Amino acid sequence: MSEVPARPDHPRFSMPRDLTRPLWHGDTRGSEVVALASALTLTAAAVEISLAGHVRLFFDLCFVAICLLSAVLVRPRDFFTVGILPPLLMFGTMVLVALNGTKVIAHPHDNVVQAVVTGLAHHSAALFIGYAVCLVTLVVRRRPGRRSTDYSSKRAGSPAPRRTTSG
Repeated sequence: MSEVPARPDHPRFSMPRDLTRPLWHGDTRGSEVVALASALTLTAAAVEISLAGHVRLFFDLCFVAICLLSAVLVRPRDFFTVGILPPLLMFGTMVLVALNGTKVIAHPHDNVVQAVVTGLAHHSAALFIGYAVCLVTLVVRRRPGRRSTDYSSKRAGSPAPRRTTSG
C-alpha cells in the first residue's frame, strides 16, 4: 500500500481491513464485488478461449470459485447484490462470448440468441452449483453469532415473555 496520504477533501474508496476479524466477514461494497467478479469471470472465459478454443470445465470451476469469493467478500448490507449476481454474471458472459463468435459455445451456423441459450444450457451445472454455493454462503454469513437455540426472546437483553391472566 502506498505511503502517500489521501487528499483531505476526497473520500476513501474502501476502509482498511481489520486484521482481527476472520476473512469471511467481508467488508467490500457490493459494486466493487460485482466489478471484481465480472472481471474475473471474463478473464477466465478469455483464458480458456485463447488456450483451448472453447469454454468448458476450466471456466465452470472458475465460475464456482468466483461465486464463492463474491459471497465471502461482500459486506452484509449488500447481500442482495451478490445474491442475484451468479445468473446475471453467467448470462452476461455468454452474451459477450456469443457476440465475439458463436462457434466457441455453440455451432458455427447458430445465431447469437441460439448460442447464448446453448451456452447457458451447457454451463447449467456450474450455474446451479455456483448459485447454490453463493446463497448458502450468504445464509451462513447472515447470522454468524447465533449459536444457542433459545428463541424465547427476540432481543438479547429483553426478558422472556410470560403468560398472565387477568381477573
